Amino acid sequence: MTLLIYPEFFSLLPPYPGAFLSQDSIAHAEATLKDKASKVVVEKGQIVKVSKDKDGIVSREVLTKNWTDWIDYWAVDFNFENKREIVRVKNEENGEWEERWTGDYIFENEWQSFRTKKDRKLELTSVFHECLPGRRKLAVKVVDIFGNDTMTIVEVTVGKMVPAMQMSEKTANQSKGFRHIK
Repeated sequence: MTLLIYPEFFSLLPPYPGAFLSQDSIAHAEATLKDKASKVVVEKGQIVKVSKDKDGIVSREVLTKNWTDWIDYWAVDFNFENKREIVRVKNEENGEWEERWTGDYIFENEWQSFRTKKDRKLELTSVFHECLPGRRKLAVKVVDIFGNDTMTIVEVTVGKMVPAMQMSEKTANQSKGFRHIK
């Protein structure tokens, strides 16, 4: 199974509630910026780098041109409900320590893609991962450029895999962005 990431899966994509809260506006940054300096400003749902050269000429560069520009990291757990979250608690009656399931599961990072300062490329398609046929829950975790993270859990049925190019539009829509391939 290979996963493709689609923006409609995640609520973290623009506009962010906090993205519009800016200590500075672009106009104020331009007016107060010293020569040979730059400042990054968040305004109207976009991240803009305002720069002033040695001659005092101001330039603007929009840093968020595509929805993928907002994402720094994403990871996949191909079988989310296979590892329960267990905690040790003291039994009040007998004083013994015992293990209890919290009702949650642990996200196990089985594949990831992330940006670094040197390599800004972000893979948007996971590697192939063989899954046994049947129903399972996949978890996809995303961290945005502000450090906010979100996770979505999608229940899928893994059956006979078909080449991606042979999938009907109806099948592709039903898979909600997850593409089964050979």
